[in-house]
Amino acid sequence: MRHHTSAQTGPASNLPRVVITLGLVSLCTDLSTQMIGPLLPLFLTNVLGAPVWLFGLIEGVGSGIAGILKVFSGWLSDHLGHRIRLMVAGYAISNLSKPLLALSTAWGQVFLIRALERTGKGFRAAPRDALLADVTSPGNRGRAFGFRRAMDELGAALGPLTATAILFFFHNSIRTVFALTLIPGLAAVMLLVTLREERSTSNTMQSRPKLSLANLPLSFRRFTVIAGFLALATFSQGFLVLRAQSLGLRTALIPLAYFLMNGVASALSVPTGRLADRIGKRPVLLVGFALLPLTYLGFAEARNPEWIWPLMALYGVFIALIEGNEKVYAAQLLNRQQRGTGLGTLSAITGILQLVASLSAGLLWQVSGAQVMFLTGSIVAALAFFVFASIPG
Repeated sequence: MRHHTSAQTGPASNLPRVVITLGLVSLCTDLSTQMIGPLLPLFLTNVLGAPVWLFGLIEGVGSGIAGILKVFSGWLSDHLGHRIRLMVAGYAISNLSKPLLALSTAWGQVFLIRALERTGKGFRAAPRDALLADVTSPGNRGRAFGFRRAMDELGAALGPLTATAILFFFHNSIRTVFALTLIPGLAAVMLLVTLREERSTSNTMQSRPKLSLANLPLSFRRFTVIAGFLALATFSQGFLVLRAQSLGLRTALIPLAYFLMNGVASALSVPTGRLADRIGKRPVLLVGFALLPLTYLGFAEARNPEWIWPLMALYGVFIALIEGNEKVYAAQLLNRQQRGTGLGTLSAITGILQLVASLSAGLLWQVSGAQVMFLTGSIVAALAFFVFASIPG
C-alpha cells in the first residue's frame, strides 16, 4: 500500500505528515468525546434516573460493539488495500451521532446513540492503527503511536475544560454541551478527508489475509491473551467519575479531575513511546500492567475527595504506558499484510472483554458497593501482570 502522505514530514517533529494529520484528527475527536465523558454518567444517573448497573451495561455494550467491528474493519482494510475510506466513514458516524444526545429524554435513547457512536469507533480504529504502522519504521513507530496518543489525550484533557466553560456560560446545561460536540467533530472529519492514498496493487487475492485468528503468528496470539486479561480489569473510566462523586467531590470539579487524568496521559504518551523505542516495549508495558492494580486499590481505599486527584493522575500514567505501546508491541509481531486484521482482532477481543468488565463492575457496585468493585478490579489486574511477567518475551 502506498500513501502519498507518507513521504512528507513535518519539520518540527520529523514524523510523516499522515501521522501529524491523524494526531490532529484524534485531538478533535477526543475533545468532542470527552466533552461528554465526565458528564454522561452524571446525566444518566442524576437527570434520567438510571441505576449504576445500567451505565455499566451501556458502556460495556458500546465497547463490545466497537471491538467486534474492529476486527472486520481491520481485515477489510487489508483485503481492499484501503485504510482512509473506512476511517472517514467511522469518524463521520461517531462525530455526527454524539450531538444527538442533546435530544435524549430516556436511557434507551442514550443506549442507541452510544451504540451508534461506538459503531463509528469500530470502523475507524484498526485501519488507523494499521496505517500508522504502514508509514513508520520500527525505529520510530513507538514515537509515532505515542504522538497520536498524546494528541488524543490532549483532546481528552481539553474536552472537560471546554465542557466546564460551556456549563458556566449556559447555566449548567448539559444538553448544550452535548450539542456543541458537533463543532470539533466536524473539524476532525474535514481534516481526515485531506489525506489521499492509492489502492495497493501489489497484494494478490491469495496473499490477502483470511479472517481467522489461527492464521496470525503464535507470538501475537499469545500477547492477545495477555492483553485480554488486562482488558477484563479495565472497566469504563466513567466509574472513576462516579467514585469521585460518591466520595463527595463537587460536580463542578469532576471535569477538572478528568482533565488531570488526560493531561498526564497526554504529557507522557510521547516520552513513554520514545522510551519503548529505546529499551523495548515489553518493560514499559510491564510497568503499566503493574500500575493498574495499585491505582484501583487506591480508589477502593480512598476515604475523602482529596484522594481523587493523585489517583486520577496515576490512572493517566497507566494510560500513557499502555494505550499506544500495546498496539506497537502487537504491530511488531505482524507483517504488513496482517496489520489491519491483527490489530483489529486484538481490539475486538479486548473490546468484548471490556464489555464484560464494565457490566460486571456496574453489577458489583450495585450489589456490593464501590469498594468491592475496585478491589475486584485490582485483583484481576494483578493477575494480568503476573501472567504477562511469567511468559518470556
